Amino acid sequence: MEWESIGSPLAAVREALGSFPADAACAAYERFLEEEGRAISAAVDRGGTPWLRQFDLEGRRSDEILYPPEYRRLLASGYEAGVVWRAFAERSLLSPYAILYLTAFTDSGLSCPYTVSLSTAVPLEKYGTPDVRERFLPPMLRRNGLPWQGATWMTEVRGGSDLGAGVETVAVPAGEGWRLTGDKYFASNAGAELAVVAARIQGAPRSVRGLALFLVPRFRSDGTPNYTIRRLKDKVATRAVPTGEVELRDAEAYLLGAPEHGIYLILEVLNLSRVANSVGAVALMQRSLADAYAYATRRVAFGKPIIEHPLLRRQFQERLAAFEAASALAWEAVRALDAVWQERPPYSEAYHEFRLLAHLAKYWTAELAVETAKWVMEVHGGLGTLAEFGIERWLREAMILVIWEGTPHRQILDGLEVIERRQAHRALLARLKPSAPEAIAHAEEQLAWLLDLPPAEREANAEAPFRALAEAVAAALAVRRRAGAPR
Repeated sequence: MEWESIGSPLAAVREALGSFPADAACAAYERFLEEEGRAISAAVDRGGTPWLRQFDLEGRRSDEILYPPEYRRLLASGYEAGVVWRAFAERSLLSPYAILYLTAFTDSGLSCPYTVSLSTAVPLEKYGTPDVRERFLPPMLRRNGLPWQGATWMTEVRGGSDLGAGVETVAVPAGEGWRLTGDKYFASNAGAELAVVAARIQGAPRSVRGLALFLVPRFRSDGTPNYTIRRLKDKVATRAVPTGEVELRDAEAYLLGAPEHGIYLILEVLNLSRVANSVGAVALMQRSLADAYAYATRRVAFGKPIIEHPLLRRQFQERLAAFEAASALAWEAVRALDAVWQERPPYSEAYHEFRLLAHLAKYWTAELAVETAKWVMEVHGGLGTLAEFGIERWLREAMILVIWEGTPHRQILDGLEVIERRQAHRALLARLKPSAPEAIAHAEEQLAWLLDLPPAEREANAEAPFRALAEAVAAALAVRRRAGAPR
């Protein structure tokens, strides 16, 4: 990407995808975000965050999430562009992830409700019974205004990564449906009309094999609240997203898929979000670089714009190269997901290669987003630390990207698992080796050394080889993109 186009997220999407169905809609969406969305986003970040009204005037529990009117308009714009409905109208995820990219360029937090809504609609359409799909999917696919939103609630107070031990929400059969009881501690997009929820069927083993995936509506069939919100979290960054503690007390729920496939469906949901996290991280990198470049061309020090000072100019070139490699990796994960997202267990070899790409992309793009946002603050000097200029916001929001949907530690270990059990790296590296032979050869050597270690030592030493693998894959994909290799 050239510096002249660094300020356009749509230019980056076109470079990554070429032509795609939502191009015209994305052009209109980009204009809206530029002309109105940025100002709304900045205002919400500074002082318009959602708040919780737990009771109505009659004293009945309502747990209503209240938003500034402008934010609701901003939120509706991405849904209208097609961040959810296009996945099903086009039978492709390329357009939704393009819209997510444009969104995250302006507001990483805003892309969260879009992501979890998509991650709710996909398993609902794939695994819901016909009557559940007919009842709940159409409101999520409305093309005008604010449709029903989704949420993905897995994490409980004992932790998120160890789902086997951490999920204590219990599901019991009740008539034609189920009832769930438990507490979700990090419930993103609290107040959503629908949520996909991890729960353990009563009597099932206390391991990941005992988990199943359920659809939980906001309201019971009699119209009363189906879950309550204990409180909203006061957290760093992503201030526009209402993240809360949700209480399920005999909540009406619908089983998605077969119970024995529950953990696979949960991981499908997480991987949709992990790819979105990667796209969001790269978009945040581009936005922060765009801000830094614009500032560096205006700021004069020692008689010339600071972009003309050799050390800083070289740093800009290095950051742009890192962004291009991270972008290539993130969009490769999108294309791999687009090829397999409608698969069901048991999965193909292509699906397991996608899993590896998702872990590599989530790990590496999030790490680079934090490094880039920190450096961009340095470019701005003391002004970069002041909330009034919005530069520090990119570092706040990048910090969330490292943690959401699995820390770097989790990505390394899950990536290592798919390498060990599925040999998912072999075909990928063979395909990419001609583009970056030295980097790929180094990654192969590192992996061979790692896999030869005893299990405990293998885990302890996994980070450096996994990092080398992520860097090598990203570098090779960037070379292929520059060479115009077929997608």
